[in-house]
Amino acid sequence: QVRLVESGGGSVQTGGSLRLGCAASGLPYRNYCIGWFRQAPGKEREGVAHIYFGGHDTYVAESVKGRFTISQDFAKKMVYLQMDSLKPEDTAMYYCATDPNHTYCRGADPNFFNWWGQGTQVTVSS
Repeated sequence: QVRLVESGGGSVQTGGSLRLGCAASGLPYRNYCIGWFRQAPGKEREGVAHIYFGGHDTYVAESVKGRFTISQDFAKKMVYLQMDSLKPEDTAMYYCATDPNHTYCRGADPNFFNWWGQGTQVTVSS
């Protein structure tokens, strides 16, 4: 059974930092795509970043490039999203997700990912 658990959300002021973690278990392959997504109230879910776990390919959305960094700890089976210079518009529920049926990243479309964690809230105040 695939299981994803997010951690690290919270409330910060503008300009602050948070590091989100995604713990993955039950995946059938050694290498797979893990993505971070966010959804603010009344808005569609958007892809923030993804990484080919066990490899080197990464993607970061233009809206957060230069502020957010995605990384992995292969030994711990963790994927992290380091978020710096946070802005109020970064406020959202953040989810990690995976596509266990492919051993590569197909893209940032949330529809490519079919296993999701419960999410962690990030709130940035001005």
